[in-house]
Amino acid sequence: MDTLSRRRLLQGAAASAAMLAVPLSAWPAPERGRVVVAREPDRARAVAACLDALEFRACEGRDVALKANFNSDDAFPASTHPDTLAALIAALGARRAGAVTLAERSGMGDTRSVLERTGAAEVVRRAGGRVIVLDEVGRPAWESFRAEHWPSGFHLARLLTLALKNSIGLVAKRRPGDSHDYMQDLHRSPHQRSMIAEANLAWRPALNVMDALEAFVDGGPEAGTRAAPGVFLASDDRCALDAAAIALLRQHGMKGPAASGPIARTDQLARALALGIGAAPNTVDVVPASRAAGDVAKRLADALAQG
Repeated sequence: MDTLSRRRLLQGAAASAAMLAVPLSAWPAPERGRVVVAREPDRARAVAACLDALEFRACEGRDVALKANFNSDDAFPASTHPDTLAALIAALGARRAGAVTLAERSGMGDTRSVLERTGAAEVVRRAGGRVIVLDEVGRPAWESFRAEHWPSGFHLARLLTLALKNSIGLVAKRRPGDSHDYMQDLHRSPHQRSMIAEANLAWRPALNVMDALEAFVDGGPEAGTRAAPGVFLASDDRCALDAAAIALLRQHGMKGPAASGPIARTDQLARALALGIGAAPNTVDVVPASRAAGDVAKRLADALAQG
């Protein structure tokens, strides 16, 4: 078989495989979760402290795919701070990670331009990593999935079928050769928060880091009322991390539907918990990464204990 015909055969096989969507079902829920808190204004020190407290070593000798938050080119806290991205890549390198790839799809603007304007692309280049713009990849780069509240299914980047809302930047808006707008399915649905939770069944990150030196407590995603919690949170459990983040934001004047009531019953988190994606809030241990974070960890633990 000549090279050209073999290539065509492989391309055809990949396209056929992509049509067979994988049905997603609930996972067995973990019995407990853990979140670490670092109270340190220096981002490099804060990230390193989080990884140390988690005893994170899963990256040793392995290539790493990163998903940050570059929904738009608006500055932190709307987007990941470039210093946090640089700190995370450096911390992974110190733990002997292999090649690092940043994958992104922006919802508000051209992704490649967003990554350049925010400085993210330059951070990755300086670190010797690579950037994948998910709007530009071909049809075989997407894995197809079916889930209860997604009427036409959804497609997640194969690179990462390796914290809950962040996963939507890995989901295709459109696939090459397919005119359907999957993000319209999401944004027009009354089940939007459930759909976000369901998308998280398609991948399982080894580490989640949240820069909460500043945050929006009302409005967003590109602008809103700011607060300065002054901490970093990290976990290998997306539900535990989101629950701790909700508790933290409530303590800083959070507005909106998640601002009151049991944390476990907030729409997005409740669906994720029902799917077994992470541990329930009242089973989460909150661990200070240093003595300076002890008071914050205690307040978060008390809030999570109430469920």
